[in-house]
Amino acid sequence: MAREFQLYIVPTPIGNLKDITLRAIEVLKSVDIIACEDTRTTQKLLNHYEITTKCYSYHKYNEKERVKFFKNLILAGKKIALVSDAGTPLICDPGAILIEELIKDGVSVTSLPGACAVTTFISQVPRVSEEFNFIGFIPRSGEQIKKIISDNIDKNLIFYEAPERILNTLKIIKSVRGDVKIALGRELSKLFEEINIDTVSNVLNRYNGEIKGEIVCLIYPSDNIDDDVIVDKIIKLKSKGYKPKDCAVILSSLYDYSKNKIYNLALSLE
Repeated sequence: MAREFQLYIVPTPIGNLKDITLRAIEVLKSVDIIACEDTRTTQKLLNHYEITTKCYSYHKYNEKERVKFFKNLILAGKKIALVSDAGTPLICDPGAILIEELIKDGVSVTSLPGACAVTTFISQVPRVSEEFNFIGFIPRSGEQIKKIISDNIDKNLIFYEAPERILNTLKIIKSVRGDVKIALGRELSKLFEEINIDTVSNVLNRYNGEIKGEIVCLIYPSDNIDDDVIVDKIIKLKSKGYKPKDCAVILSSLYDYSKNKIYNLALSLE
C-alpha cells in the first residue's frame, strides 16, 4: 500500500496541459483541499481533468497568515496538495514558509516529480559542463545584474526574466561580457516554443526590440579566463588548504589554462 502523506507538493504544467503526471492527477483528486497561487488559474487545470477538489489561495502576500490555517486543517486530519500557477512549487514560487513550519510540527511531506521550466530548458541546451548556477529571477537593478554576471563569468548561469525586461538585460550582459554566447528559451512546451543559442548580439537583432512569452536564459562561461579570475580561484583553493600543485591540477582541468602558469601564480601568492 502506498504511504499516506499529509502534504503533497504537486508540479503543474508550464504551458501544455498534457504535461502532468497520472500520479499528480490522482493526488489532486484524492486530497481534501488544494493550496494554490491563483484559484482562477488552477481551476482551469482542474476543470480540464474534471477535478472537483476545493481550492484555497496561497501566495507570497498571504503566506504567513495561511500557515496556521493549513496547519489546523492537517491537524484535523485533512490532506493538502500544494501547487503553483505553473511548474514546481518552491522553485521561484511560494511554499517555503509553509513547508518549513509544517516540517517543524512533524507533518509528513512529499514532492511529486514533474514540470519545471529550468529543467525543461537545460535538458535541451548543450553544455561542456553539467554544473550550472540557477538564480531564479534576475534582479531588476542594472548594478545587481552586472555583479551577478561578473561573479559567474566562469559558470553556466541560468535565470528567469520577464519579456518586457529581457532585451535590456541582454544589453547589460553584452556590456559586461562582450558578445558572449547565450541560450534563450521562450514559451517552453507551448505552440511557439523556441530555443535560440547564439551570440548575445545576434539574439538582440533577432527580436528587434520585441519579445513575448516566459523567458529562461543561460549565459555560457568564457572560453578564455583572465589571470584575475584564476588568481581569485587559487586564493579560494589555498584557503581550503590546497597546495600550489593541487591548484594547478584542479584549475587546469576546469579551464583552458596552462598548468605551469597556474602553478607559478600559486607560488607567487605564497
